[in-house]
Parts: sequence; structure tokens; C-alpha cells
Amino acid sequence: MKILLICNKSPYPPLEGGPIAMNMMIEGLLEAGHQVKVLAINTNKYFTDIESIPEEYRLKTNIELHYTNLRLNPLVAIYCLIMRKSFHAYRFNSSSWLKPLEGILSNEQFDIVQIETLFMAPALDVIKKKSRAKVILRAHNVEHLIWKRVCLSASNPVKRWYMTHLWKTLRDFEKEMLPRFDGLVPITCQDADLFRENGITIPIKAIPFGLPASKIASAVPPLPTVPIAFHIGSMDWIPNQEGIKWLIEEVWPLVKTRVPDAVLRLAGRNMPQWLKKTQNPGVEVLGEVPIAKEFILQGTVMVVPLFSGSGIRIKIIEALASGKAVITTSIGAEGIACQNGRDILLADDTNSMAEAIVTALTNQELCEALGENAIKLIREQHTREELISQLVQFYGQL
Repeated sequence: MKILLICNKSPYPPLEGGPIAMNMMIEGLLEAGHQVKVLAINTNKYFTDIESIPEEYRLKTNIELHYTNLRLNPLVAIYCLIMRKSFHAYRFNSSSWLKPLEGILSNEQFDIVQIETLFMAPALDVIKKKSRAKVILRAHNVEHLIWKRVCLSASNPVKRWYMTHLWKTLRDFEKEMLPRFDGLVPITCQDADLFRENGITIPIKAIPFGLPASKIASAVPPLPTVPIAFHIGSMDWIPNQEGIKWLIEEVWPLVKTRVPDAVLRLAGRNMPQWLKKTQNPGVEVLGEVPIAKEFILQGTVMVVPLFSGSGIRIKIIEALASGKAVITTSIGAEGIACQNGRDILLADDTNSMAEAIVTALTNQELCEALGENAIKLIREQHTREELISQLVQFYGQL
């Protein structure tokens, strides 16, 4: 098959959730013998110099990057508020990448055009006009659900009012655009069920994130001598900020009283200033780290405190595949066929989260058992080769 992927950011370098998930698809499809071309946008928030992408990758994907200005424009925000349009989606509707897309489709024929994230759905009109390809939406999240959950946690009434506008107009945009696709590929079964509950009747196939079989650990790695809890994730994502703020202010003091030598290491892109300035005992804010896997292997237990968002947590999958113990919330574990106490620990409130962290930091046998079961889980449910086979089969049924 010949497949065009339209991405909301460059899939290379694969250093955070979205690019990692997109690159998993690209590498997997190429490995399976399919032709892949990539059209992605560069933005003020996430910019990749195409010259920094290895030549081999550029050649095998024929990747194109086109700059699109996504800076906050108050006039656009006011317009969307008055006209009840989705501000999130409206700003992606730009000729800066739609014109190049039109040129690509005028010169090449594709079997499949896969759009990564709902925000790139403005491409539909161009695709339907210029191509006979089947058009797939790869849904990394139920986008409106993220903002609905953020809205529900907002205490400021003005912020909650505006957040309500954001999630409701985004929900309406989803309902308008999704029926126009030929197929929908959400990243979790939970998201697939939500789409169906919202009245979406097009073919749907959940394909979670997966890793090459060769990158899944064969054994649990050695644990550090110092008890280290850690988190890694993009810190410009509101759900991550909210969760880490809660972890530092509410949970960590309880942990420190029981494990005085415990360390909490925080890594990820775009650390906010308030987090960089934190003076909480035992908390180390590292910012972006060069090699995420090395950072993961240095810790005792990964902690992922999420109370909003949807989709799947790529870093949790990577930590489980490395044989690391993971503690998260019920929302954080969505999309992973895990069992509390077997291959992961779940905690949804302050006391249970603190208790879980203390238990993991002080019980080496538990961490090792969780790690062994986690490796088995990832091998059974999240191997890239098997997932790509399922995806291609879905393509063929459309």
C-alpha cells in the first residue's frame, strides 16, 4: 500500500508522546513493506529543522515540514467565541500546509491518507477533492474529553466558563467531522467505545501504541540504591502540570515523612517556571533529558498522576516495557490492559497515592514482581509488529 500520513507535528525526533506514537506507525508500516510519505507542520510551539532529521529518515518518508503560526491570537479567540467555533481546530485551518497538500495529491496517488489527530481534519476537503484514497483519522485522544476534564477541575468561574466553551465547541467539531472519514483508529478501546456512544457509526478499530519486540526488556533491570520516584512527560500539557502540582504539594510531603531519603525526579520538555523554582525537599527538576530510557532505568518507580486527558500514556508503556514499576491513576491507566497489584499500582487520591509510592520505594520484591509482569503484558498486548498487521488488515476492509 501507498500511505500518506498528515501529522500535526514532526514525527521525528520521537521524543514525546505524539511524535513517538506517529513514528511507531511510520516505522512499522515501512518495516512491513509499505510506502509511506509524511506531511507535517512546524509551529512556534514545536519546531523541527528538517536538516536535523537524518537523511535516511528523510529519504524513506519523503517528509515535508510546513510552518504554521499557532500563536495565540485574541481576535481569533473572540471570533470563535462569538461564532461558537472550536478555537483549537480553527487555528489549524491554514493554507500554509493545505496548499502543499493539494500539490502532493495532484501529483501522487495514495491508497490510504491517515490524518494524525482531529486538529488536522481541515485536510478533508482537499483530500476528497483531489484523491480517491480512503481517509483514516488516527485519534490520539477524544480531544473534547481532555478539555472537559480540565474544565471540571477549574476553580475559577471565568476560566470554567471559557473552558466549557472550548470543550463543547470541540465536541461539536468532532461530531461534524468524524462521519466524513472512512475509518477511525483510536489509540484505546475506551476511546473507541466513547466514539460509538457519541453516535459515530463509521468503521472503528482501536490500535494502541506498541514497541518493536526487540525493544521490550527480557528481564527486570537492577534497582537503584537510593529510593527514586520519577516522572517524565511534556510539561506544557495541562493535565501533566495539574498532576505534578498535586503530587508535589499534597502527596510528596507524606512520602518524605515516611521515607526521608526518597527523591522525586521530574523530567520533560517545557518545564513551567513555577516548577523550576520549586524548593520542596527531595524534589529534583531536571527538564528535558537526552535519552528518556536511560532516565527511566535510573529510577525505582514511575509516578504518573493524571486526573484529566484521554488516550494512552506512551511513557507508561515504555516504562512497563523496561520492566519498571509504575504507579498511576485510573485515568492514567486507560488503554492499558493492566491489573492493579499485578503489573501496575493504581491510586486515585492523596493518601492512596502516598501509600503506593512508599510501598514501592521500600519493597524491592514488589517492584521486581511488578516489572516482570509488566514486561509480559507489553509483549502480549503492545508489540508493534502485531499491531501494524491489525492496522493494515483494517485498511483492507474499508
